[in-house]
Amino acid sequence: MSNIVITGTSTGIGFATAVLLAKNKHTVFATMRSPSQNKELQDLADKKNLPIIILPLDVTKDNSVKTAIAQVLEYTGKIDVLINNAGTGTLGPVEELPIESFIKEMDVNFFGAVRCTQAVLPGMRKNKSGCIINISSVAGRFYNYFSAPYSASKAALEAFSECLAMELVPFHIRVAVVEPGVTDTPIQRKGELQLATTHYPNLKRVPAFFAAGVEHHIQPEVVAEVINNIVNGSSTKFRNPSGPDSVPALEMRASVSDEQWIASGGMDEETWIKTMEGMHLNVRKYLPKS
Repeated sequence: MSNIVITGTSTGIGFATAVLLAKNKHTVFATMRSPSQNKELQDLADKKNLPIIILPLDVTKDNSVKTAIAQVLEYTGKIDVLINNAGTGTLGPVEELPIESFIKEMDVNFFGAVRCTQAVLPGMRKNKSGCIINISSVAGRFYNYFSAPYSASKAALEAFSECLAMELVPFHIRVAVVEPGVTDTPIQRKGELQLATTHYPNLKRVPAFFAAGVEHHIQPEVVAEVINNIVNGSSTKFRNPSGPDSVPALEMRASVSDEQWIASGGMDEETWIKTMEGMHLNVRKYLPKS
């Protein structure tokens, strides 16, 4: 069984992954920024007698990352798997978002993964074994309007992961990327869009799209199963889309030219609604009444 470090385990995909991997007898070091403010995972671990050790770790702080990884190594002497899951989701027009939104998004979603990866690599390289799993998103390859901060951070994570995977081949360290589609997690509900003050009328489509997607109730456990398949070797792929909408979305984007895709940003309301219905997304009821 493996010693596994997971970031961002307070809710959603990280929480579900920690539980599933612990149920499969792995020792899980579940990290989060403020364990004292979130007791749910600890309570479940105690109740089910799961091998989960919860540690504080803020992926945006160098010292926090180094301290947490040092604690794990002191406890086990070896880290077999790192799962970079911590993330945030910021949506809005490029013009109207403060630059701080872009900086924060990159710091958590991209630089956070870099910090944690650098912290575990010396041990993995010495042991000539290990696995790093980066939780990206369909949005890392499927770029849509009003998702620039999130998509840019995930695209950076995708590129980083591919470069890293090539570098680590001589040391027998595997790198894998997981690309969830719309998943029913708290990240889909965080951050309200200030529609009343925007100059971009199509911005109202963003919450409608995600609300319709969440209606499908794709639970984080679906993503956790994909991660578990990578850990146990059932999947040997580098990129691993997860959820029923992930592959269709990527295939749809690949089927049109860049120019056609960009032009779709000017699609009229009714055409957009019909297009979404073709993807089994009932967005109409979530759009503000005009």
